[in-house]
Amino acid sequence: MIRDDAEALRTAAELAEEFRPGASGRDARRELPRAELDRLTATGLLAVTVPAEHGGADVSAVTLAEVFRLLASADASLAQIPQSHFAYVNVLRQQGSPEQRAFFFAEVLAGRRFGNAQSEAGTKHLQDIRTRLVAADDGSYRLTGVKNYSTGALFADWIPVLARAEDDLLHVAYVPADAPGLTVTDDWDGMGQRTTASGAVELADVVVPAAHVVPHHLTFTGPQLHGALAQLLHAAIDAGIAAGALAEAADFVTTRSRPWFESGYETAAEDPLLIQRFGELALRHRAADALLATAARAVDAARGDLDDDSAAEASIAVAAAKAYAGSAALEIADALFEVSGTRAALDGLNLHRHWRDARTHTLHDPARWKIQHLGRYVLNGTRPPRHGLL
Repeated sequence: MIRDDAEALRTAAELAEEFRPGASGRDARRELPRAELDRLTATGLLAVTVPAEHGGADVSAVTLAEVFRLLASADASLAQIPQSHFAYVNVLRQQGSPEQRAFFFAEVLAGRRFGNAQSEAGTKHLQDIRTRLVAADDGSYRLTGVKNYSTGALFADWIPVLARAEDDLLHVAYVPADAPGLTVTDDWDGMGQRTTASGAVELADVVVPAAHVVPHHLTFTGPQLHGALAQLLHAAIDAGIAAGALAEAADFVTTRSRPWFESGYETAAEDPLLIQRFGELALRHRAADALLATAARAVDAARGDLDDDSAAEASIAVAAAKAYAGSAALEIADALFEVSGTRAALDGLNLHRHWRDARTHTLHDPARWKIQHLGRYVLNGTRPPRHGLL
């Protein structure tokens, strides 16, 4: 059991160092990090957002973002797996009944993991959710549909499923991973984040008790931080990838790279042109971290005094952090090869995993729309929409 923010940060830092040495090998072999995820769970880190009144540490958004940044700096796939876990803990916090909160928070404190079954392929757009939750005569529900990109589902004890009820309103059904009619398929073959097992979930007339269904649509009827918190963790993963790539570039240049013959220096690390480039990359890295911290503080401030204005400010701050961190991760992961030289391209070194992870992760949602909402907010004072992705 983790008791406070300081312990959560210490634990995350220790786990990052523990997971870092094996990250490249796991990626190269597509070896799912089951042991590492069990180790992460055993520390209690996945329960740190359980409210204090239910026995949790209830850490700040600042702390949670830093936890994800640290983990992603070591292994971006491993950091991605619990992102939805925290998002759906937050759904319960916002819309769960007192009985649902008591039950599911106890599950989380006992080490149970949430996955996700949210996105669907082949639909008109992201919010065209076709999975259906149909009421049965006995008061329960029947759940039918197919989900894709279900990160965390293969490792989960509970799989939160985003579905529309007969009134077309969004609900989240919390389904045990061994429920009859539920099938999880590890068919994820993305070029990056290879070990997230972000495959498919099929739901064939799955029975769900009414006590396990949460009215998620109510989240978006007033000021909310659901989207800001979820996107904050995505931004933290991007910032972590940037940090990991920069550290690997510095290590390579100082231990393996040869100096360019025209430089006149004995080592590559003395080359002023390389020093300049590392300075530029360090600025990008530091700016990404700073925007992440600013966004996390905005989320914490809005939690303490939630209204339309504070929610909008938090969403805008997170949008800025996410847009910037994504571009920083891509630039630094690409520049790793620029500064390191030819040998860095050897496939056996697997240095390209940082770029593959960054490129794959930044495809979750387009940064151009975040920048669009930033512009609207600054120019016209238009608050961002309440759709859960800001």
